[in-house]
Amino acid sequence: MVVKALIVVDMINMYDHPDAEILRKSVEEVLPNVRRLIERARAEDVVVIYANDNFGLWRSHHDELLDIVLSGPHADLVTPIRPQGDSLFVVKARHSIFYDTPLEYLLRQRGIDSVLLCGQVTEQCILYSALDAHIRHLDVEVAEDACASIHGDLASAALQMMERNMQARLVRSTDAALFGAE
Repeated sequence: MVVKALIVVDMINMYDHPDAEILRKSVEEVLPNVRRLIERARAEDVVVIYANDNFGLWRSHHDELLDIVLSGPHADLVTPIRPQGDSLFVVKARHSIFYDTPLEYLLRQRGIDSVLLCGQVTEQCILYSALDAHIRHLDVEVAEDACASIHGDLASAALQMMERNMQARLVRSTDAALFGAE
């Protein structure tokens, strides 16, 4: 039996970096798919884990990060997918959701051996997280239509690398076989 988790990567974002305008446009396109994935996971009792940058706020916690973003100019990109009170949250400082975070321990404690990634940025954090999941012998799925990118060509190459080199399964967010035990 395969136990899966949906991991939402870096969707709680202030969009105040050099590539923010390009990224925001991509997020606007994939946001409905991310929202539907989260809703489906919650409805089917699949663990939803948010893994998010801390914006260099080393004394902060997830509620503070969320408050900062929701009071900013791009709250509309976060409100539809915001964590609920029972959502799990891992604060990260680098590209991979695993690098110096308790995520691997959390997954093992819950018996999770398969992850579905969505969020941003396909050619950066999603790619590195998929690699780190693969080397930890987790099954990896990537909801390609629920991942935002900055550079479309690099995102396409990253998806191809994840599929070929990491045996990641690329799926559509509407794929009915995404959740539950197999």
